[in-house]
Amino acid sequence: MSELTSMMNIGKEMERKLISVGIESSEKLIEVGAKDAFFKLKQKYPNVCLVHLYTLEGAIHDTEYNRLSEDTKKELKEFSDFLKK
Repeated sequence: MSELTSMMNIGKEMERKLISVGIESSEKLIEVGAKDAFFKLKQKYPNVCLVHLYTLEGAIHDTEYNRLSEDTKKELKEFSDFLKK
């Protein structure tokens, strides 16, 4: 199992939060996916925001979160907005 902090965009604070919701490795994050991981984080940490979702997606695809495609960002924003309802 690989440490979460070995993934792009994942720092110690994000790693701590992910572990607290049962996502303890990079393999598990990839398996769960960014949206489900974000949903779990949002339940425990209501202040996580859209940037966290971008960060997770970027980590899974080994790209900087600010380099995600506009289509991906739009889809993730729609998901984040849906969770606010």
